[in-house]
Amino acid sequence: MSGFALRVEDLSKRYRIGAPPKSANGGQAVLGRLAAPFRYLASTFRPPAEDEILWALRGVSFEVRPGEVIGVIGRNGAGKSTLLKILSRITEPTSGRAIIAGRVGSLLEVGTGFHPELTGRENIYLSGAVLGMRRTEIARKFDEIVAFAETEKFLDTPVKRYSSGMYVRLAFAVAAHLEPEVLLVDEVLAVGDAAFQQKCLGKMGNVATQGRTVVFVSHNLVAVQGLCQRAIWLHNGRMAGCGETAQLVSEYLSAARHANTAQMWPEPSAAPGNDKVRLHRLSVRPRGGTPADPITMETPLAVEVEYWSLSADAHLGIRWRFVTEQQAVAFTTASSELSLENDSQPLPPGLYRSVCYVPSNLLNEGLHHLTLLVVRNAGQVIFRLDEALTFDVLNSGARPGFRYSREQGAVRPLLDWTTQRVGDV
Repeated sequence: MSGFALRVEDLSKRYRIGAPPKSANGGQAVLGRLAAPFRYLASTFRPPAEDEILWALRGVSFEVRPGEVIGVIGRNGAGKSTLLKILSRITEPTSGRAIIAGRVGSLLEVGTGFHPELTGRENIYLSGAVLGMRRTEIARKFDEIVAFAETEKFLDTPVKRYSSGMYVRLAFAVAAHLEPEVLLVDEVLAVGDAAFQQKCLGKMGNVATQGRTVVFVSHNLVAVQGLCQRAIWLHNGRMAGCGETAQLVSEYLSAARHANTAQMWPEPSAAPGNDKVRLHRLSVRPRGGTPADPITMETPLAVEVEYWSLSADAHLGIRWRFVTEQQAVAFTTASSELSLENDSQPLPPGLYRSVCYVPSNLLNEGLHHLTLLVVRNAGQVIFRLDEALTFDVLNSGARPGFRYSREQGAVRPLLDWTTQRVGDV
């Protein structure tokens, strides 16, 4: 086997954002082109201005050895998914090149790789054929794929009718079991439940022991550190670091520490959301204080969301997911509207406020991210905003028995203890 499984050399990808102004209607556009053809051609083919250029990747170079599991970390928009799309041959680079030794299996996002009109069974064979495998090879792995994905009952159902979880389970099972030399996995695994995510992580570890290579993109830094020997850190399309995973993650977290304790959108038209809900205001603050006030482990918190409910036939509720700086979920809490026993009528459209109160002496010190989920009729997540808020929990040194030492764990509750003498020495 060659000395590398994957080599990326000075890889760059440029996009042109924006577009020349459009005429008011189709007729005016045609007349404008006929009246001034050279002006039209000039506006269409002119070189883009500097503010119309977005470099999703710029000058990225690295090498991955056979059998290595390498992680790719970075904030949203850093270029991680663009890198995997180039490696998967979905997107062509603007400059540079990527050399891959062997077949590539990729799991990038829900909806790619499978034909929606074909059944699960048919898509397994189709995916294998795309990888260049013979039908007998696919048949040999078929039962193992189905057992891993736990989709036996739905094999002959078109995948367009699958839930996102079923789709991801089958897609990952196919990508991992059809023996590509290089397996590319994006954050799509977050769609699955916790048990399946652990199953996938275990499988990727097994894939690596068989001499195959895994490139794993994830915001879950716990999973990256547990699975990957080395990692790559992308920032604004450039390589910010490459090296031993624990050290690189530590550097990444140090650079990423910042607070975002309040956000506001005055108008629904410009606010995050969809046709059912739009956000107005988010904040996390000490209870009785302001978002600018410091937060310690002893501080009780109020987490607020104001939102416009735009649907007359839905009862909306809120979930907050508290996530540590290592991207481990500390806990999730839901508003009372999500109780199965709540049989009240849907609320009319309007502006609503939900406030969650977090008790003191619960959270551990460190940076925390809040993921917001808006849930419709106690079941369906209709909107999700990752890292909606970010806040830093400080160690004031007031906790007995700890002083300023940094302790492990997602939470650090102050519990009742008793100590008593129960006998002689």
